[in-house]
Amino acid sequence: MDSNETIKLTSLSSKGGCGCKIGPADLKQVIGNLPLMERNPNLLVGIETSDDAGVFRISDDLALVQTVDFFTPIVDDPYSFGQIAAANAISDIYAMGGKPLTVLNIVAFPIATLDKRILTDILRGAADKVKEAGATLVGGHSIDDKEPKFGLAVTGLIHPDKIRTNAGAKPGDKLILTKPIGVGIMTTSIKKEQLSPEEIERVTRVMATLNKTSAEIMNKYDTHACTDVTGFGLIGHALEMAKGSEVGITIVNEAVPKLPRVRELAENGFVPGGTKNNFTHIENDVIFPMAMDQIDRWILCDAVTSGGLLISVTAEQSEQMLDELKQAGVEASIIGEVTADNSNQIVVL
Repeated sequence: MDSNETIKLTSLSSKGGCGCKIGPADLKQVIGNLPLMERNPNLLVGIETSDDAGVFRISDDLALVQTVDFFTPIVDDPYSFGQIAAANAISDIYAMGGKPLTVLNIVAFPIATLDKRILTDILRGAADKVKEAGATLVGGHSIDDKEPKFGLAVTGLIHPDKIRTNAGAKPGDKLILTKPIGVGIMTTSIKKEQLSPEEIERVTRVMATLNKTSAEIMNKYDTHACTDVTGFGLIGHALEMAKGSEVGITIVNEAVPKLPRVRELAENGFVPGGTKNNFTHIENDVIFPMAMDQIDRWILCDAVTSGGLLISVTAEQSEQMLDELKQAGVEASIIGEVTADNSNQIVVL
């Protein structure tokens, strides 16, 4: 593509390219108005605990894991956007302990006003990431829309007895996070032209990295619960785990890995609306230190795209898992623990 044809994809998003989900409170209200459906006994994981994917048993030793995710551009490079969208959608399969099998592309694109090569590059980026995951592209659906959006519907496989959910954490477990947070603040800063090329490359690499290695290592250990950290932020997804498991969770702020300059950028006003909405949703269920300022609270709630896995593993195996993750090149850290106290709440230290 010629230089004079360069398009900033993030400028085409009416919401600033944050990739934020509809808030959990709004979703709960919408879903609460739907008629109850008779539960199929083969539906092993549904919507009850806001888990990452649904799981449907098709035989005694095989179940399908299904998910879908799409969003507006959060980086300007089309190929990178495709990679990130694919990694983000496939991550839900890994969070459940499954293996991705097939994917369907979901495309909204202003085909009459944007160069078709942009869409080609988005699809090429996604296809390369799907191949890396060992999955197969089987088709998709597209519509002509004034605002670009892209994502995938993904189907995976898992043994019914080996499902990882967000609802099995046990007191005494340690919590391991496999990617740094701050992505929402960084991608908002991309739109405002506040990041250097090196910083853009860094956050892009974090988002485009599959959680494949983390999931493969996780599955070797006594993992009681897992979720991936995405639109509701670290605290939001940890709170879902606490409530689904009916336990308390303690997070040590200084132990949470964060992308460089995240606090500086947040102090300068580059905090996405989705991050602030996340904080509003969770603040009554989280005990923050009195000395923690609003910036640090927002960072812990930052709306992430294609974040890491949050893994609840036995304390006895946590250091061994962490060592193996690090040796495999995963940016993992132990960030807290599961407690019997403060059930259904998060305590931040």
